[in-house]
Amino acid sequence: MTTGFLGLGVMGQPMALNLARAGTDLIVWNRTPERAGPLRSHGAAVAADPAEVFAKAETVIVMLANDSVIDHVLDRCDVAGRTVVHMGTTAPDYSAGLATRVRAAGGAYVEAPVSGSRGPAAAGELVVMLAGEAPDVERVAPLLRPMCREIVRCGQVPGALRMKLAVNTFLISMVTGLAEAFHFADRHGLDRATLRAALDAGPMASAVSRVKGGKLLDRDFEVQAAVRDVLYNAELIVQAGVESPLLEVCRQLYAETAEAGYGGEDMAAVVRALEARSRSAPSVLRAEHPFEGQQ
Repeated sequence: MTTGFLGLGVMGQPMALNLARAGTDLIVWNRTPERAGPLRSHGAAVAADPAEVFAKAETVIVMLANDSVIDHVLDRCDVAGRTVVHMGTTAPDYSAGLATRVRAAGGAYVEAPVSGSRGPAAAGELVVMLAGEAPDVERVAPLLRPMCREIVRCGQVPGALRMKLAVNTFLISMVTGLAEAFHFADRHGLDRATLRAALDAGPMASAVSRVKGGKLLDRDFEVQAAVRDVLYNAELIVQAGVESPLLEVCRQLYAETAEAGYGGEDMAAVVRALEARSRSAPSVLRAEHPFEGQQ
């Protein structure tokens, strides 16, 4: 059975590579063909366009940027007799509508958004949330195993994307709080390495806090989960119609980070928005010690 993969971006490329390394008969497509080079080196076929992927693959994984890109691609493809596996993040209502369209055209549809950034994607350590008709979900689940360490079944569409947004609500709030803690330490002259050690030793430590804490310590904002993508997710959550006051504050900070030109950096770079807000404020150290340096 041939599997198709559309979208070889920051997440899609390492995910597809794990499928290829596992021996999956794979055909891939990306808007910029250069991204397909590593897949070709691992035995995957590279399609000229998405329609070729659907013509040759029984199951097609879609890992595209947003709903408008998905529509642009799928509207030009024949999905009849194919299973479309939507692994990106979109609004749940959009996904429900897409499921209706795919099924009306004679295809099957499964939601499979993931929790994790580029590092877990490369390591095959993502968490996949699955939703769809039970036979379709059970058929797709084994195919996704090389990309993940856990599969969580979430009922019918759009249950998986709703679960993904709930997970992201916690993730975004947590990383923003971590950035605020490091900013607080900087403003008060505390040693960031000591802060990281205290956090890592405490009960709140997690894989995410350790990775993002390391980035904040070293000012290393090489992308794992980009600011612009986190902002997109935050906007989906805010638009979902549930009171999310903490998330709204986070969304504003990520918007300020992106507007300052850091949209392509890792989400830990949200600390830049906090720093920008603080530049116009008096120094905390100076306020605490107003006569420091005076004779």
